Amino acid sequence: MILIAFRHGLRPAEACALRWDMVDLAQALLHVRRVKNGTPSVQPLAGVELRALRKLKREEIESRFVFMTERAAPITIAGFRKMIARTGESAEFPFPVHPHMLRHACGYKLANDGQDTRAVQHYLGHKNIQHTVRYTELSPERFKSFWED
Repeated sequence: MILIAFRHGLRPAEACALRWDMVDLAQALLHVRRVKNGTPSVQPLAGVELRALRKLKREEIESRFVFMTERAAPITIAGFRKMIARTGESAEFPFPVHPHMLRHACGYKLANDGQDTRAVQHYLGHKNIQHTVRYTELSPERFKSFWED
């Protein structure tokens, strides 16, 4: 769940609402439905994600939802928040960790990789590019090709 939320910049509600009919394992695609009036998209799934999702599908009980609790119920936003907080504590982070940090980490990672701001906007489902620009403001990549000697 952490990997998928990070790689696709999912909000906690989007990760918790992820259903198997939104995952195309044969075509390696994830159909992302955004909350907060965001723009939906279809995003590629990488090898590590595909392997993790296939394993999850094999090992979990049959369900519409991708991420389930031990009690065979869809994981809630509160449950996801608690899982991330416990993970941060186990990793001994000196600050509290929450699930939305995965979305921010995705945005900053893509910006630092030099991805086009418009492409990042669509990937994260932002209607307004101003919400995306925050990720590029700190990126040293934005000045990289200003002067070529």
